[in-house]
Amino acid sequence: MAVREFGEPLLTVSEVAVLMRVSNMTVYRLIKSGQLAAIRVGKNYRLRRSDIERYLTDRAINVEVSG
Repeated sequence: MAVREFGEPLLTVSEVAVLMRVSNMTVYRLIKSGQLAAIRVGKNYRLRRSDIERYLTDRAINVEVSG
């Protein structure tokens, strides 16, 4: 369940992993390396949906289909 703060949903690491179709450990690695912005809440991380979308958009590639 997403938590709302300032009108933007905050997602758990598990929710982000499902959205990105990766493991929880991959999300933790992206956070630790600074590639993915996160907010520390106690011992847990929360991530903004907009930060996830920005991360994925920045890494998108164009695929040319030869035909």
